[in-house]
Amino acid sequence: MEPEFVLEWFRYADIDLLTAQRIAAFHPAPMHIVCFHCQQSAEKNLKGFLIHHGVEEPPKIHDLGRLCKLCIAADARFLEIERVCRILTIYGVQPRYPGEIEITESDMKNALIYAKQIAEFEPLLAARREVEERTEKA
Repeated sequence: MEPEFVLEWFRYADIDLLTAQRIAAFHPAPMHIVCFHCQQSAEKNLKGFLIHHGVEEPPKIHDLGRLCKLCIAADARFLEIERVCRILTIYGVQPRYPGEIEITESDMKNALIYAKQIAEFEPLLAARREVEERTEKA
């Protein structure tokens, strides 16, 4: 896969995390939107990693636990973030519709922590650095 395409997945993940962080500062914060963007950031990071590791088209799912298992097949260190991936999964669909899920401020704060933890996970950062280096050389 072209490194520019992989890098685009990582950049979209960055945008989702930045969006979540910025709107979390609103008063009152739209907690469901923050949690949704946290899940989306994690999802795009995992899919970017999978594409980097040869998965031409990652599954079109929002289940971060399943995506993380696919990442584990490429790098066992992903076991370290499997739990936070499963926790963030719930925010992929339900927050987009009224009455589907009740989200607390604590949920929102944890979602921000987990999304950042995934974004800063060393195997993802290493993949990103590799892609950036290949993009610069091209």
